[in-house]
Amino acid sequence: MDKMIMTPGPTEINEEVRMAMAKPITNPDLDLEFYEFYKDTTEKVQKLLNTKNDALILSGEGILGLEAACASLIEPGDRVLCIDNGIFGRGFGDFVNMYGGDCEYLSLDYRNPVDISKLEKFLEEDNDFKMATFVHCETPSGILNPAKEISRLLKKHNILTVMDAVSSVGGEPVDVDDWNVDIALGGSQKVLSAPPGITFLTVSDDAWDAMDNREAPIVGMYCNLTIWRGWYDKKWFPYTQPISDIYAFNKALEISLNDGEKYHRHEKIASATRNAIINSGLELYPNGGYSNTLTALCVPKGLDDKKIRKHLVDKYKIMIAGAFAALDGKVLRIGHMGENCREEKVYKTLKYLDKTFREFNVDLKSKIHEEFVKNLD
Repeated sequence: MDKMIMTPGPTEINEEVRMAMAKPITNPDLDLEFYEFYKDTTEKVQKLLNTKNDALILSGEGILGLEAACASLIEPGDRVLCIDNGIFGRGFGDFVNMYGGDCEYLSLDYRNPVDISKLEKFLEEDNDFKMATFVHCETPSGILNPAKEISRLLKKHNILTVMDAVSSVGGEPVDVDDWNVDIALGGSQKVLSAPPGITFLTVSDDAWDAMDNREAPIVGMYCNLTIWRGWYDKKWFPYTQPISDIYAFNKALEISLNDGEKYHRHEKIASATRNAIINSGLELYPNGGYSNTLTALCVPKGLDDKKIRKHLVDKYKIMIAGAFAALDGKVLRIGHMGENCREEKVYKTLKYLDKTFREFNVDLKSKIHEEFVKNLD
């Protein structure tokens, strides 16, 4: 491709992953060897997320997992707590309402991670919820929430936990069992740097019990997680699997699991990027709780983010992201996750972002890419 895609997902794909997609396919419904391959892939998911909970791979982009969790757990009238400190955190509420839940928002500052003391105080006053939803990494704002503390606090009140970890898995440590997360959700196209089209998730015994003991039937089929019960023993899939995508996803998981430096590398490059932004006179969007998989910076005053991004891709062949909804026009986002988490790629991105800003007459204190190099040590 003639463009460098430095967005917070989809990311560049490793060549081994791309080649895995080219493997000859079989009939995944009839070939018993594919059931073993699928099982191996779910076991890799379990290992990456540090869990013994069941793992599933669904055919659909990461949003499918968010909807499936809500569709499978929520019955009409169920009270659901939606922890809202970002666009995706609040977006969970749309699915809660869609499936008849009674959604209660705990709305917090969008420029800071979830304040555990505020959540604790809220739950002391009201904890009569069947489940709660929250986001580990808020991709639109670049904020990492304290998932362990959030989930443990919710479980203390016997509230089922649903965690969106789509933009964190593989770049930030995730420990589903230690944190007591009932449903953890991920997507193939983010840090794992596989093609878009796969949702993966883990389901605890408590979550399965809640689904099995519903009074109202689950609405729909594709988002009904219970149709997967016993898939391996029965050698039966609810629908034909996207076999080439799963070949690629398995290889991406293998690469991630064999990369013992991945968390250190994400932390090092993210820190250097943030410091480069600050030292050059620009402003980060988050006030704290920074994600190591992407950096969100404020659009310089008086500039149009779309024009900046268009200039960057048209002239320098580098694609970064803006945002949407409440953050539309307010931030620029650089993805340094997975295959994009490489010093040379981030250096080049910052070099040409620096040039672009100067061509838009932004007064920078120093060169962004030079500050990046200084802060790698």
